[in-house]
Amino acid sequence: MSYPIPAERGRAEIEIKKSRFIAYADLVETRAQAMTMLEELKADYPDARHHCWAYLLGDPNCASNAGMGDDGEPSGTAGKPILNVLQHKGVGDVMLVVVRYFGGIKLGAGGLTRAYSQAAQAVMADLPIQTFEAQLTLQLECGFGDEQVIRHQLELLNGSILQTEYSEQVRLEVQLPLASQGEFEAFLANRKIQILDQ
Repeated sequence: MSYPIPAERGRAEIEIKKSRFIAYADLVETRAQAMTMLEELKADYPDARHHCWAYLLGDPNCASNAGMGDDGEPSGTAGKPILNVLQHKGVGDVMLVVVRYFGGIKLGAGGLTRAYSQAAQAVMADLPIQTFEAQLTLQLECGFGDEQVIRHQLELLNGSILQTEYSEQVRLEVQLPLASQGEFEAFLANRKIQILDQ
């Protein structure tokens, strides 16, 4: 399982009828991290009228969790259009906050929905992306002669050894992409190397 996630924080700014919309998007893995980012931006822009937001956690095609907030804007005019943009961008583990400075001209419900949507689109358009790949952790026990072969096989599969303990046998804690599990387990079975119960 792999999907795109933010590689670093993105920022974009648009102005509509003298109102400033400053959008930020960044990587978050939990709702708590998303709320921390929101609080940081509230502290950075304490005089802004609204800090509207939405997040999407996990695989964007079947997100494990999503949330949104209008922060005082009319219901459904801010958080919902931001979340809508996230759901169509195919990026997971992302929090998007739009900070609004009111310019004195009311935009109306339709205008607000379009403005928040445009601000969200603008930051997502330039957001640097990387790929998240689900990882699997296994405990193994092998003879000393097998350790190098396992290390080599893990390198081929973009895996790594997290921990090594030596006694009569070598005990390894390894991590590799979930997509490579079948190939790695077949390799171990072929060499009669045991996977220990987690």
